[in-house]
Amino acid sequence: MKLKLDLHDIYNRSGEIDRALRDVIDEAVRIRAKTVEIIPGKGSGALKKHVLRFLAQKDIKALYHRVEKDSDNFGRVFVHFKWK
Repeated sequence: MKLKLDLHDIYNRSGEIDRALRDVIDEAVRIRAKTVEIIPGKGSGALKKHVLRFLAQKDIKALYHRVEKDSDNFGRVFVHFKWK
């Protein structure tokens, strides 16, 4: 199963972005999703950096297997999970 989070609607509200990111990661863990697709959009790259900093937090990083930046679409990030 794959989850998707599009941040276009809340791109300028930092608190809501962190909440949405946390919610989608928690949901992925709860349902044992394989992948979460996060769409920060292309823009200046600031939102993508925010997303990557969020994902790099120690407590968040412990929940997933790896992060993949889409080489074909700068405005997409994939978070991959590995379940036993």
